[in-house]
Amino acid sequence: MTEKLTLRDNVTFRWIALLLLSLAMFCSYIFMDILSPIKDLMQTERGWDSTAFGTMQGSETFLNVFIFFLIFAGIILDKMGVRFTAVLSGLVMLVGASINWYAVTDSFTGSGLEAWFTNNLNYIPGFEELGVSPFYKGMPASAKFAAVGFMVFGCGVEMAGITVSRGIVKWFKGREMALAMGSEMALARLGVATCMIFSPMFARLGGNIDVSRSVAFGVLLLLIALIMFVVYFFMDRRLDAQLGEVEEKDEPFKISDVSKIFSSRGFWLVALLCVLYYSAIFPFQKYAVNMLQCNLTLTKPAVDSFWAGNTVTIIQYIIMLVVAVAAFASNFSKVKNVKYSLLALSVVSLVVFCYMGYMRGSAETVFAVFPLLAVGITPILGNYVDHKGKAASMLMIGSLLLIACHLTFAFILPMFQGNAVGGVVIAYLTILVLGASFSLVPASLWPSVPKLVDSKIIGSAYALIFWVQNIGLWLFPLLIGKVLDKTNPGVTDPTTFNYTWPLVMLACLGVAAFFIGIILKRVDKKQGLGLELPNIKK
Repeated sequence: MTEKLTLRDNVTFRWIALLLLSLAMFCSYIFMDILSPIKDLMQTERGWDSTAFGTMQGSETFLNVFIFFLIFAGIILDKMGVRFTAVLSGLVMLVGASINWYAVTDSFTGSGLEAWFTNNLNYIPGFEELGVSPFYKGMPASAKFAAVGFMVFGCGVEMAGITVSRGIVKWFKGREMALAMGSEMALARLGVATCMIFSPMFARLGGNIDVSRSVAFGVLLLLIALIMFVVYFFMDRRLDAQLGEVEEKDEPFKISDVSKIFSSRGFWLVALLCVLYYSAIFPFQKYAVNMLQCNLTLTKPAVDSFWAGNTVTIIQYIIMLVVAVAAFASNFSKVKNVKYSLLALSVVSLVVFCYMGYMRGSAETVFAVFPLLAVGITPILGNYVDHKGKAASMLMIGSLLLIACHLTFAFILPMFQGNAVGGVVIAYLTILVLGASFSLVPASLWPSVPKLVDSKIIGSAYALIFWVQNIGLWLFPLLIGKVLDKTNPGVTDPTTFNYTWPLVMLACLGVAAFFIGIILKRVDKKQGLGLELPNIKK
């Protein structure tokens, strides 16, 4: 009897499912860093110093970490399934983003709500004594209220993260899972570049600075993300109908099953690697543009020139998409001439993109190259892990690249201050390598989790890893802000900070990740976890 084929057995349909999930995360990643490229404007327009900015950015993970929302989200995912949790996460993200948007509007300024936030939430019993409060006395009211919205958004985006990971396992287990997870993260990371390009443009639109326009752009994209999740809902429901199962209930989930996670040494090593990697990347993204503003010699074009207009922003973004699509597609071409033509197109387009960023004198567009090399090599890394394995080894390589990049930003890039061309070249190369290093995480780390836990508790496992990760994502934006203020006393110009010590701190995370990777590789060899084995078994 021939086994009945389902949607996930069809390569087209399972990649459509991946595209829907990836586009939703693409939109959420844009909002996650929507204020990052305009940190200087938040200081001049809303009075947010580095501590206020860092505290607000770190608030994204507060409820996930200290109220344990993410743990509950994992249980909800395992109990209710991918479809329900995906739509719920989209709704929560949209609500939180809307609050965040109102906090930075002119309507909030002078309102009764601003007065309330000015006079309240200056002391949070318990959290204040522990030094983990998301608010503090003297924190601008707009930053406080924005932090509330970012907390809610953070619950939604992290819930979406574990849901998407669980959805990819559902559609790709036993197939090209590492490639799928790497591709999802590569597309999502294009959201960072999109944010870097468009957020400053909307904030400065028409010569009138309004930071709320940037946030409104992000809110609109989250509405699109919700629509993507709704479309996925119906597609996933059809899959389950074909499988004759009800939301993956072939193995009934019990809350007591979660306890099995805690006995896995390999799982906790993977969790530690996750928090170290993500803490070295995501908090850095929030300050990267400002760091470049402080270290690069950039000349702003004349107001009436081509390079200062919004048209060039659109053109540069289109070129960025050409770079990404051509590089990604080149990996799948079976015809050599087509493959090399796509690679050549990608490289030429990348050079043009970088040149345009230099001519615009824009630190935001310089950092926008962050995901581009990652998009090109993600299929290579994903295919390698799927067919050859070596996940633990690749994680160690990624940590070494992290160390090299952050130390380059800390010590080498400042040496090129005054050298406009040399500084930008060093910045571009380092940012590209940093983005590529992070490609090793989705391709190697996330596909390892199904090898460490039972399938019926994968949602809870991902949630627990994300919870540990969120501790770092809460802590390090705050630490970077505090270290910046402490090591730059009396500095009021947001483009003259010295970033050496925050960058050294992030490099140390890479050092810790390298040694954890060594331990993980030894545990894998001793316990036979299969992390070094391929995902696709012949």
